[in-house]
Amino acid sequence: MTALPPPKCRHCGAPLTRSLVDLGLSPLANSYVPPERAGVPDPMYPLHARVCDECLLVQVDDVVPAAEIFNQDYAYFSSFSDSWLAHCRDYAEAATGRFGLGPSSLVLEIASNDGYLLQYFAAQGIPVLGVEPAANVAAVAEARGIPTRVDFFGKALADALVAEGIRPDLICSANVLAHVPDINDFVAGVATLLSEDAVYTVEFPHLANLIRDVQFDTIYHEHYSYLSLVAVEGIFADAGLRVFDVEALPTHGGSLRVYACRAASGRAEQPAVAAVRQAEHAARLDRPEGYEGFEARVQAVRDGLLAYLRAAKTEGRRVAAYGAAAKGNTLLNYCGVGPELIDYVVDRNPAKQNTLLPGSRIPVRPVEALSRTPPDDILILPWNIREEIVAQLDDLRQKGVRFVTAVPKITVIG
Repeated sequence: MTALPPPKCRHCGAPLTRSLVDLGLSPLANSYVPPERAGVPDPMYPLHARVCDECLLVQVDDVVPAAEIFNQDYAYFSSFSDSWLAHCRDYAEAATGRFGLGPSSLVLEIASNDGYLLQYFAAQGIPVLGVEPAANVAAVAEARGIPTRVDFFGKALADALVAEGIRPDLICSANVLAHVPDINDFVAGVATLLSEDAVYTVEFPHLANLIRDVQFDTIYHEHYSYLSLVAVEGIFADAGLRVFDVEALPTHGGSLRVYACRAASGRAEQPAVAAVRQAEHAARLDRPEGYEGFEARVQAVRDGLLAYLRAAKTEGRRVAAYGAAAKGNTLLNYCGVGPELIDYVVDRNPAKQNTLLPGSRIPVRPVEALSRTPPDDILILPWNIREEIVAQLDDLRQKGVRFVTAVPKITVIG
């Protein structure tokens, strides 16, 4: 049988011959299963992250059409994390001051979800516009008074907006650049919308942290790309954009917020850009060999989680999980964990409650289930907000319930 040629890089087109990690077959991480479909098998797709030796963009194989992922009933609502809302409020206040935004300005957010961020600009009297492909979450934003265009963002939409006279002073996006299958078209759209000294800010989980802390559970089909500054600068430069500042953020296990402008803009490059470039050089992210050996570390996390869960079962300890998060679905499916080892998972989002997790088929219940049927241990799947979750459930901790995280290794909070 003739071997298939390697897939090609979604940015530069080079053959992808280097593997970061192969996570096998996995369902779509945000495709929660309604009870009436409990007997219908989940569609499974290869989940394989590769590294481009030419432009160093880390990416998963493009095996699922975007319309199947970001459909009309997307289950992720940004407003269910208090710490995330605080992060967004702080950003809005800082950006307003730094860029002198006011009633004559316009802030446009790409993938604006339920209006979680734009609400803080609007509260300051700044005109806003959201672009959101999922109609159900866009409707929530509209109900909050956030004007929202239901569409996928790219060059075609940017051209249409410019033709309508829409030229934002600030374009922002948080955790969306990784979600776009055609990253070149997306960035070209940003470049089209930016004028003169207008600014684009984008936040994304930093690949350096994913590799250092074995955050493989942030790999799923919805995340097409895994980003470093070195890769982003190359992609932006090809579209006529330039990075002039960068901030390190604690969100999502460690993120970067990149500030970009048109290449000809007069905005001066800030020292933080060189500092992150140097940190990525020290981590060997600027050369292909820096990505070797990751899969063995992922396997060690899997082995540690399974050993903990099997020991808990042997000891008669009941384990529940907190947070029906996409990252948790990657973790559970890669490790082969189901309801035989975890009784149920709780989540604050009503859209996820009374469903089953994709693949693992663990039932999702309201948070109140932890009080009705108390577990001995709670495995926190969204480990990036574990402090927030432990604080919310302090009454259970005081009763002896233990909290556990699996990444980058099993950690028990008693």
